[in-house]
Amino acid sequence: MNVIDLRSDTVGHPTPEMRKAMAIADVGDDVFGDDPTVNRLQELAAEKMGKEDGLYVASGTMGNLIAVLAHCQRGDEAIMGTQAHTFNYEQGGISALGGVFPHPIPNLPDGTLRLEDIDAAVRGEDVHFSISRLIILENTQNRCGGVVLTVEYTRQVAELAKRYNMQFHLDGARIFNAAAVLGVNVSELSRLADSITFCLSKGLCAPVGSVLCGTKDFIYRARRLRKQLGGGMRQAGVLAAAGIIALEKMSLRLEEDHARARKLAEGLANIPGLELDFGLPPSNMVFASLKPFIDHNARDIADILTKDGIRVGVVAERRFRLVTHYWITDEAVNKTLSSFSQILNSA
Repeated sequence: MNVIDLRSDTVGHPTPEMRKAMAIADVGDDVFGDDPTVNRLQELAAEKMGKEDGLYVASGTMGNLIAVLAHCQRGDEAIMGTQAHTFNYEQGGISALGGVFPHPIPNLPDGTLRLEDIDAAVRGEDVHFSISRLIILENTQNRCGGVVLTVEYTRQVAELAKRYNMQFHLDGARIFNAAAVLGVNVSELSRLADSITFCLSKGLCAPVGSVLCGTKDFIYRARRLRKQLGGGMRQAGVLAAAGIIALEKMSLRLEEDHARARKLAEGLANIPGLELDFGLPPSNMVFASLKPFIDHNARDIADILTKDGIRVGVVAERRFRLVTHYWITDEAVNKTLSSFSQILNSA
């Protein structure tokens, strides 16, 4: 059975072109800095992000962790949203491994943090307080429905960080999705931050990895931290080859995923028993919940869908998350809608 996997855009397989590039990749020892394919990926990533340098890392979580450790000292504070990936889904690594204290403030429904709330969260000059060292934003903002932070808002946060002599890190796991929604070059969003992590293994379809970008001095510190964390890779050009195709080609087609997400959301909204949690999706994530009159919970429905060859994310007792990506076709969307309709009409 050909499985339709909507659990995340992390589930996509590398394209045939990526597999071919991986098979013939020119490689070296990246810890020694002489893997030409990794070096090319890092240079290309830095160029696209408007940064001086880049560092290939195993995952977005590792990239965010290294960024925080490179910006902060033990006992420093990092301001971020209550819905931030770093706060919710990275096992408290910045505290466990770096001694950095998270200072969460509420995300608004549009994914932003109120500038006034950020301002109020910055610690004053008092010997009793941690030092407010870093602000972290996430774009697109996953838990707020895949919403997109604008260039202007990002600029306002960057200016606030400079006013307090703080650093600004952007968790840009899906920054290319954000740029596609806004119709801007990705560098317009990324260059405003002191550092950015973005994923190659989500909507860009590469099998492994993220890239952390910033100044040359920052990346020098980051490289040492990557090694300390056990993230030094050897002939990683085999993986980086797919990342180059992800940047050069897959980043240009994301609006297709967004269009299919809208089609999926519109269809789900017309099925009795379902309601959209955040309205029509701005990017590639659809969140839908079961209405009160449906007796089954989301896990029950997901298990039935699995038997029909469809996998969906269950993110709460009665809520689903469905994420479109390269391997989700129009036919897959239609089959998913048909299956949901049949199941809920008989529930």
